[in-house]
Parts: sequence; C-alpha cells; structure tokens
Amino acid sequence: MKRKQALRLWQIAQRMLFLQDRPLSVKLLVFLGLLVIVPLVVVGVISYVKSSAILQDGASRSSWQIMAQVKSHIEYYIRDFEIDSIRLMNQPNMRKLLTMDNAEEIESSGMKDRILQLFKDTAYSRPDLSRITLLLEGKAVIDTAGGDEGQALAALPHSEWYATVPMNGDIKLVSRVSQRRNRTENVISIAKRIIDPQTLEPAGMLIMDINFKRIEEIAYNVTVGRSGYMAILDEQGRYIYHPDPAMLGHKAAFRHIDWMLSEDNGYFQTGNEPFYTFNRSSYLNWYLISVMPAEELTRGVAYIGRTLSVTVLVTLFVAYLFAIGFAASIVAPIRKLQFFMKRVKEGDFAARAKVDSKDEIGRLANDFNGMVETVQVLMDEVYAARLREAELSLWQKEAELKLLQSQVNPHFLYNALETVRGMALERDMGDIAKLVSSLAKLLRYNLNNKSPVVSLKEELAICRMYLAIQKFRFEEKLSFAIDVPDWALSQEIVKFSLQPLVENSVIHGMEPGTAKVSITIGVSRISEESYALTIEDTGAGIPPERLRDIRLGLRHNDASMAGEHIGMLNVHRRIVHLCGEPYGLRVDSEPGQGTSVSVHLPLKEA
Repeated sequence: MKRKQALRLWQIAQRMLFLQDRPLSVKLLVFLGLLVIVPLVVVGVISYVKSSAILQDGASRSSWQIMAQVKSHIEYYIRDFEIDSIRLMNQPNMRKLLTMDNAEEIESSGMKDRILQLFKDTAYSRPDLSRITLLLEGKAVIDTAGGDEGQALAALPHSEWYATVPMNGDIKLVSRVSQRRNRTENVISIAKRIIDPQTLEPAGMLIMDINFKRIEEIAYNVTVGRSGYMAILDEQGRYIYHPDPAMLGHKAAFRHIDWMLSEDNGYFQTGNEPFYTFNRSSYLNWYLISVMPAEELTRGVAYIGRTLSVTVLVTLFVAYLFAIGFAASIVAPIRKLQFFMKRVKEGDFAARAKVDSKDEIGRLANDFNGMVETVQVLMDEVYAARLREAELSLWQKEAELKLLQSQVNPHFLYNALETVRGMALERDMGDIAKLVSSLAKLLRYNLNNKSPVVSLKEELAICRMYLAIQKFRFEEKLSFAIDVPDWALSQEIVKFSLQPLVENSVIHGMEPGTAKVSITIGVSRISEESYALTIEDTGAGIPPERLRDIRLGLRHNDASMAGEHIGMLNVHRRIVHLCGEPYGLRVDSEPGQGTSVSVHLPLKEA
C-alpha cells in the first residue's frame, strides 16, 4: 500500500515537474526560460570564479616578472661585493698578513696600516660601502670605522649568525644594526670566512657593511599595479627593504609568513587582505614580496560580475521574445498534422498533410505522407501476395502431378531398354546389346541415386559409358583417355557434373570441318584443401567474345550470357551451392586449338 502511494506521489510530482498536462506553448516558454537562466547562471558563476583565479594568476605572473628583474639586479649588485672581497683576500699584503703568527708581529711589521689603507681605498670608491672589518682571531682587528667601537667588534664572534658563515669560502648575507660613533645604522653585512693558508683552519672573518641606498634605488622604482608595493625579507623574515623605513629590521607580521619562508615562490590571499606574491633568491636567500591591495585585484572581477548579471537579464528578455514566436511556429503546424492523422485513422488514406517548410516539422509532415503512401502500397502488396500465394499453390500441385508422371516414364524406358538388350543378345548383336546396356545404366544411375554427391569413381564410370556410346556414333572421329590417380577415385564430386561437360566437348567440339576430336580427363591437386578435375578437348574451340560471355555468366550466375552452354552454368551453380563460393568451373579456350574446363572441388581427407 505504501509503495503504491509513493508511486502515485512520484507520478503526480513528475506531471507537475514536466508540465505534462500543460499546452506545448507553455512548456516551451517555461523550459526555454530554464535553459537560458540555468546555463547563464552557471556560466556566470564559473566565469566569475575563473576570472578571479586568472586575475590572481596574471597578477602573480606580472609580479614574478618584476621581482625576477629586481632579484637579478640585486644579485649582480651583491656579486660585485663578493668579487671585491675575493680581490681583497688575494691582495699580496693580505696573504702576507695571514701568514703572520701573532699580534706583535703584525704590529711591528706595519702591515695593519697598509691593510687599513687598502680597505679605506676600497670603501672610498663605493659610496654604498659603509664599513669594512677584518677580524683575525687572537691576532688583530682592522676596521675602517676607526676602532672606537672595540667592544662592539669584540662581541661580533658571539653573534648568532657568526657561526653560520660557510667554511668553504662562500659569503653569507646578514641584515643587522651596525654601531658607529655613537649612532646606529641598518646595514647588510657580507661576511666571508678567512682560512689560514698554512693550517687550513678558520682564522677569522671579513665583513663588508652595505647601506641600503642602492637597494632602495633598485626597489623604489618598482610599481605593483596602481597602489601596490614591493618589499624584501631576509631568511628570518625581517624586512631588508620596505617603502616605510620604520619597518626595516622588523619581522613581517602578515599571515602565512611561516609557510612562505618554507617555499621558494607562490602567492596567497586571505579574505579581504592584500594579495601577496613572493619569490626567493637562492643566491641571496632573500624573499622578494609584492603586495597588492585586495580592492585593486577584485576591481576587474567585480566589473565582470556586473557585466554577466546585465547580460543574463537582457538575454532572458530577448529569449522570451523569440520563444513566443518560436512556440507559435511549432504549435500551428503540429495541430494541422494532428488533423490529417485523425483522417488517416478513420481510413482516409487519400489524405495528405500540407508541407509548408523544410524544417523538422516539415520533414515530419513529409514522412507522414510517405508513411501513408507506404501503408497503402503495403496493403496493395498484401492483396497481391495473397493472389500469388493462391497461384503458387495451384502451380505446386501441378508440379507434383508432373513429377509423378516423370517418375513413370524413366521406369518404362528402363524396362524397354532391357527388353531391347535381351533381343539383341538373342540375335548375337553384341555391340547393340552393349550400347543398350550402357544407356540403361545411365538411366538407372539418374533414377536411383538420390544423393547430391557421389564418388569420382562412380562419376567417371558413367562418363566412360557416355563416351563409349558416343564412340559408336562418331567412330574414329572421337577418341578419349581418362588418366586419374588412385587417391582421387574416392574424392566426392557433384552428381551428374562430369557428363554435361564431356557432352559439351563432344557436341561443340565436333563442328563441321573438324577432322578428329580427342578428349582427355585428368586430376591434379591444387592445395591441401582443393583439387581440380580437367576436361580437355582438341575441338573447334570457343571464339573470344563467346568465351568472355561464358566467363561473365559463370561469375555472375547469369543464364542469359551462357547461351547454348547452359549445361555448364547449371553444373557451376550446383557446385557453388553444395561446396561454396571458392569452388566451381574455370574455362580456357583457343579457337581451332580446343577447350579446357577445370572443375575445382574441395579435397576430402583420406
């Protein structure tokens, strides 16, 4: 009971959902509205989301390109200082200083003053180079600042970053605050480990302090969008560069900072926060960040959203205008077609729907007219088929009667031939008795053997009898030879297929003027699946035009092309019917040279 109620409720809901009881025009308007609104809304939402993603991706790619250029400039800039540090370390006085054993030797040699002058000359040529400091552990401290910050310099080896400077001679960049003559300065220190050339052990540190002038010049001219900006963070997340100088040295406080420091590049945005794009320099181990306000990024997306909303409303209005005309163009022809269908239902097969267009409804009306015509033709054909069926029944009964009559005649002839044979033997006419006996055997072979196939041995025996009978008639003008191997005698052949072919050789080969005809019958194996029985004669042959017609008749089973060789076509048809398409007759002939007929048959396994 509950199942029936549920089924009933489902049927009611289905009728309401699909408007089954509403006119076709109402259905078209409703469903067309849904087909317009739903796809446009879906497309609008997808387009809005995709546009936002594309804008973000485009903004990030643009920012990455800008940051790649800035990163390249800064990396080249820092590499120049690295080259300067290598040049300083390879200076002869510097190498000589590293070989000295203690502070007393350094002081007495005057090498400290020469190195200090070298550092000052280098710093003088680079206005962005604030300070150069050389720390030789336990030996000397050389500093271009004048040495009045001895306590601060002594504390450098105890800094966190000092122990992280690579031992392989690579530089390390450190963002720190440098104290100089009672003032502090935010600098970037390029620290390079000094290795004692004699012991190959760490002997100190070369530190080059760079101010932010050049980096600010490089980064200041970078614009991200209309109101965005770019910043640079070190590996701890502290600002190396920021448009607001007060932020230098402070750690960035925006969300996802920890995740950013674990990645090489990417972008992120949370809610209405700015859109961040970052890229890490593997050489500097710095992060370049572009910051774009959220309202600037979403300005284009909002415009797309408004455009899609207006497009949906305008499209829906225009679609309903077209829907009204579309519904009218469909409903009216369908009602006309319904009227004509009703007339046909009442039995008026002469009714025809008027076709006014070539659209689907016009084709439907045209197909309806064709269907009515076909039904009328089929009714006429059914009537004619019933008449033909009655006629065939009469013909079948007549054929059965003739068959009974044909069965009487062969028995009468067979008995008559046996009587003639007996009379010939009584009068010592052996040739006539032999001839009559052969005719009787031919007749009995045709009468008694009901199988469609026989052995080749049986067929050759009948063929030999037929040729013997023809030998009585033509005497020396006809000779024959049968050369068949023993393996072929047990092969199957279609019954009465050899005698018509031999008869063709006798009848058509012995045309007037032919001196003598020789007939040869042989067998050859073609493959493991087939063999060929060949009948060759030396008769008059077949003209080329006639030979072409015979071959076409055999190929297409067309009796009109066979002409007087109808027996050959009948044999071919029986072989194809019993054995299949690949088998049958092949005919070759040369006028005045003779004719060769090959019978291709399946080879039966021994």
